[in-house]
Order: sequence, then C-alpha cells, then structure tokens
Amino acid sequence: MLISSKYCLQLYMAPVTHPDRYGESIDFWQNVYGINMSAMLPLAKQFAFEEPLVESISGENILTWPHVVKQLDFYTIAIDELESVTMRYKFRSMMRAPLHGFVFWFNVEFGWPAASPIITQASVMPTAPSSNPPMDGSKRKTRTNRNEAHVLSTAPEDLPTHWQHILCLLVLAINVHSLLLIGWVHK
Repeated sequence: MLISSKYCLQLYMAPVTHPDRYGESIDFWQNVYGINMSAMLPLAKQFAFEEPLVESISGENILTWPHVVKQLDFYTIAIDELESVTMRYKFRSMMRAPLHGFVFWFNVEFGWPAASPIITQASVMPTAPSSNPPMDGSKRKTRTNRNEAHVLSTAPEDLPTHWQHILCLLVLAINVHSLLLIGWVHK
C-alpha cells in the first residue's frame, strides 16, 4: 500500500527474546514454594500464552529488524482493512538467543504533505537508535520544514509512551542463531 496522506500509521512486528517473562509464566511451575508442580506445565503453557500480553519491551529483546505488518492512511482507510491481516514474513536473526515470541508496536506520522513522494517499506523502517536522538523536555526536536512529518513512535528502542507493546509468546521457545532465517505465514 502506498501512503500519500498527511496522517498515517505503520504497524510493526519483530521476533523477541524475553526470558524473564517466559520464566515467570512457565518456570514458576517447576518449584512452587518447594513443591514440584511440573505436571502442571502443559496446562500452564496453554493458559499462559493463550492471549497476547500488554507490556513494555526493551529494544535489547528484539532479535531482528522489524517488519511492517500494515500501513494505514487515516483519510482512506475502510473498516474491512482492519478486520483481518494476512501476511508472510521472513526475518534474519541478528543474535543467538531463544525466540520466545513476537512483539507489535506502531508509529503514527502527522503532517505529511499531500504531494509526498511514494513511500516504500524500506523507507519507513526505523533507523538505528543512534540516528534517532531521544526527545525529552530539554531537547525537543523542532521541525525546520513545515512539510516534515511529526512522528509518534512506540518502538521498543524509543522512549516509552503510555502505549505499551503487544507481546505474543510461543508455547515453546525456539533457539535461533545469528543469520538464521525465521519465516511464517500468518492470518
């Protein structure tokens, strides 16, 4: 989808490692106040990962560059575009770590000029954190060009907002290594 509106949203997804959350949900059953409750592990996994979790994820937990799941133009969006999202995705892991699930977040851009150039997936990918200096009260970024977009980012590597991330954990962690290709088709 090409975005040429003044207001748009990009929904991102990335594989995540989160041993603390995984341990709290699963490893807890190995020893519950001195009692071995490991027989509860299959049921605990079923219920622990049945629904997505809402929490803040650190950029350190992200295993790859993110994938743009959906781009929405606020001026032209139709309800049926929000009812279902089907996608294929492939990631190359940047490190050796257990893959515990996937994290989702969004960016909203305000103020794009109506005659903006065509936006491709590569151009909306977040850049390295070092090129996006944090914006706190003393170092607030000001637009020098009135056609430049304001961006509200909820990305894990950016400063936290009151919007948290959606974390979908896998029942079984998958050990991945650097450059391993991770891919699925999801509907």
